[in-house]
Amino acid sequence: MTMNGQTMNGQRIVVVGGSSGMGLATARAAAGEGAQVTIASSRPERIDAALAELPPGCAGAVLDVRDREQVAAMFDQVGEVDHLVFTAGDSFTPRPLADLDLADAHALLEVRFWGAVTAIKYAIPHLRPGASISLTTGTVVQRPSPGTALAAAGAGAAEALVRGLAVELAPVRVNAVRAGAFRTPLWERVPEAQREAIFTRLSQQTLVGSVGEPEQIAQAHLYLMQNGYVTGTVLGVDGGSLLAG
Repeated sequence: MTMNGQTMNGQRIVVVGGSSGMGLATARAAAGEGAQVTIASSRPERIDAALAELPPGCAGAVLDVRDREQVAAMFDQVGEVDHLVFTAGDSFTPRPLADLDLADAHALLEVRFWGAVTAIKYAIPHLRPGASISLTTGTVVQRPSPGTALAAAGAGAAEALVRGLAVELAPVRVNAVRAGAFRTPLWERVPEAQREAIFTRLSQQTLVGSVGEPEQIAQAHLYLMQNGYVTGTVLGVDGGSLLAG
């Protein structure tokens, strides 16, 4: 602990998907601990809005994780990295596999899984000693519903990737946060009344009686960055929803 309570002074953090929701909350938490944070997002307008909320010294990068050249160039520009956090994802509408064109099925995993793989691959040469990587998955991996088979498969693949890379990249630490139901901008496309009804129902399916807030995921990612003895771990932050039945 430093004298001013900022435990990450001098550390450089890259948050892919850091312009909103869980990623922005994580960027804010890391910056609050004194880290130099770069947020990356495919939407320039969201980067500008996010940087307006973050402390001076934070930076933004427009990034499509499906474009490997963009990803490589971003890490070359950022330079040395202490922690990579991947929270990027796009909206998902449950659909049975039988109704999906295979091209659409492949596209469902492009950001959440292959985007993470691409980001990690090009981050590796830039990681400092003591570095960490943390991904974000979801409880769908353990409790899928009809139409979510591919989402569950993507989350399961990401969690398997965490365990494999924890061994392959050691002593770099690799972990994931498995999120339950959270209020994030991905819900904004749902009309407010319908959205609140969904949140009420999801709250009743947890042990704590509420859906989560992005800051709670941020604290989990912060823990995984700061605890040097945790690797190969999937940290559940779901309000007990998997136990609630």
